[in-house]
Amino acid sequence: MAEFEPVLLRRILRKASVSLDAYRADGGYRALQKAVGEMTPEQVVDVVKASGLRGRGGAGFPTGLKWTFLPKGHPGPIYMCINADESEPCTFNNRILMEEDPHQVLEGIILSSYAVKATVAYLYIRYEYGPAARAMQQAIDEAYHAGLLGKNILGKHDFHLDVYIHRGAGAYICGEETGLIESLEGKRAWPRIKPPFPAVEGAFRKPTIVNNIETVACVTHIVDRGADWFKSIGVPADPNNPRDPGSYGPKLYCLSGHVNKPGVVELPLGVTVRELIDKHGGGVWKGRSVKAVIPGGLSMGFLTADELDTPLDFAGPGRVGCLGLGTAAVTVIDDQTNLVDVLYNICRFFEHESCGQCTPCREGTGWMLKIVDRIRRGLGRKEDLDILVEVGDRIGIMPGTTICGLADGAGWPVKTAIRKFRSEFESYIRRGTKAVSLPLAAAGH
Repeated sequence: MAEFEPVLLRRILRKASVSLDAYRADGGYRALQKAVGEMTPEQVVDVVKASGLRGRGGAGFPTGLKWTFLPKGHPGPIYMCINADESEPCTFNNRILMEEDPHQVLEGIILSSYAVKATVAYLYIRYEYGPAARAMQQAIDEAYHAGLLGKNILGKHDFHLDVYIHRGAGAYICGEETGLIESLEGKRAWPRIKPPFPAVEGAFRKPTIVNNIETVACVTHIVDRGADWFKSIGVPADPNNPRDPGSYGPKLYCLSGHVNKPGVVELPLGVTVRELIDKHGGGVWKGRSVKAVIPGGLSMGFLTADELDTPLDFAGPGRVGCLGLGTAAVTVIDDQTNLVDVLYNICRFFEHESCGQCTPCREGTGWMLKIVDRIRRGLGRKEDLDILVEVGDRIGIMPGTTICGLADGAGWPVKTAIRKFRSEFESYIRRGTKAVSLPLAAAGH
């Protein structure tokens, strides 16, 4: 791979000051001045659409296309909601951006709001992110004082924007955009049935765009450097697949688990799992080997050691049976780790985080947890493995049984673990070995 110069982490890697003055000295808010002074909102939408930017929050939907779903000529108000909930386990790239370069994020929020003609932006951030919330609030206060927020931004008489921080209560379901909106409105975070989609009827029943932190940070650089620059990075669209819009631009990869150097690295989309672990993670810890890798957060499922050459773009993980790239939070599991224990902890998480609105998810996550716990306690049966795969296949928005995708995320690690590591689970069941782990009662059941 050619030498890559970080963009999103450029200031963070050299430990630059988070102040407005320091950010401006590094070229900050140049993109905003360009957009407000030289471009119409429609032109900003067009350049983001032309860049091929896809949402970095997990779904990978084309950002510019999403913006065009807003009703034409709507009298307003139009809302921008920024998803900083980041509850996918092992994901922390948004936190790094907010804590260590908050004005880069804020400039992206302002630019995105200008593009969609939003007058109010809500930064929805998980409550556990105290330092990130404080850093963002300081940046917002500085921006108001400098005339970058409020009325007549940068002297443009028809551009007004207020940004508010809303701290959530740490619920995984609030990562789903309509669940986030329900929580923002002060209600229980139950995802809404769609349609109507948020772009038509979102926060307070008004048109709303929901974007991820890393997504809007990319908008800053797309407006500054242009769509062609962004498309020069990453993986082009597959000409043989009309449904593949490509995987363009830089990506923040979280690397954790059994590696020597965990952390966040910025690389072009399409880096392989092997390169990420060996070159950027310093290899597997304690001289061990890889047994499994989770490519993008727990909900994406498992890769085997034979699948380490899988490219981490929006299409790569799906070719080897995973749900997708997700948040690009790569978790490495070494060859001395019991996958029964790993799957038990995953099932505990999803059973706890299911909102309970949809019966297949509410009951299915509980069934999977009970079955995996029974296996873990040495009481499993071989037919349990087939039941787990069947439940994993039948719950979720893609089979059409639930309102949101949490059930898909709960089922994918279960069915990929069983399908790809079935011999380990069968051996465990035959031995009847009881794993050393937390008792079920400790999970609050």
